[in-house]
Amino acid sequence: MNPRFLRIDSNRELRWKGELFVPGIFDGEHYFILEQMEEGEVRLIQGELFSGLLIPFCGKLLLTTRQGFELFNTALKQRVELSC
Repeated sequence: MNPRFLRIDSNRELRWKGELFVPGIFDGEHYFILEQMEEGEVRLIQGELFSGLLIPFCGKLLLTTRQGFELFNTALKQRVELSC
């Protein structure tokens, strides 16, 4: 995959997209979005949008990817909360 940035908005959003070989086969658009909550609170939204012809055949890969995101989110939350 050769990802390209779609959006770089300082302190708000980082988004990029990668394609496997050629667009439309297996594409992944990943994003991090920061949302201001109450004073001193910020919400991080992290996700991936998959598309392409191979998606119906990638169930196990997508499940593993989701589990990796969940572990990442848990570890990041713990690290941020411990540093406050």
